[in-house]
Amino acid sequence: MLMANNNGESVDLPKDVIDNLYSGENVLYCVKKQFGLEMKPSFLIISDRRVIYYDQKILGRYDLTDIPYPKLECVYFEEGLVASQFALKDEDSHIISLNWIKKDECKDVIIAIRDAINEIAIEPVSIQKKKKVVGESWYLKKPKEMITRTMPMTRVVEHTVAAPVKDDPIEKLNKLQELKEMGLLSDEEFEEKRKALISEI
Repeated sequence: MLMANNNGESVDLPKDVIDNLYSGENVLYCVKKQFGLEMKPSFLIISDRRVIYYDQKILGRYDLTDIPYPKLECVYFEEGLVASQFALKDEDSHIISLNWIKKDECKDVIIAIRDAINEIAIEPVSIQKKKKVVGESWYLKKPKEMITRTMPMTRVVEHTVAAPVKDDPIEKLNKLQELKEMGLLSDEEFEEKRKALISEI
């Protein structure tokens, strides 16, 4: 399947991604990156139902992570003097953090996600923008109780799913610290969640 991104470039979606699309799911935007020493590229795909991160590996292996829009909590982009940060967080505080997306592509991705959510949301969401002395930040936060028009989520291909593995509390603490440093959690929220996680150890 060939599609064009916002730069007008043709992107060939991998078969693994196509096989994992829902019936009737439409891909709206795709960013593809391949670094010098890497044999296989990575993709960030925006569909009309979810955000998909696909990391292609050798020998037919791959990692595929997705966040359906009803579970997406926020998208964050900050442009710095030296580097930029781009992250997506779901309602369970799982984070997809990508360092390889260029500034203009980050903005295109957030706009594509906003437009896709607004196609199914009763209450529209918007992007908060803050201009700084050096660079700027963009922040899209979806209301937790966002009402959406229901869409069928039947998969084209069903996969056997392993029993869920309980997250390591130490790993959760690291993710929590990451969210605080990115400004996505207040000091009070951070301390409350930190105490809850420490009690699990």
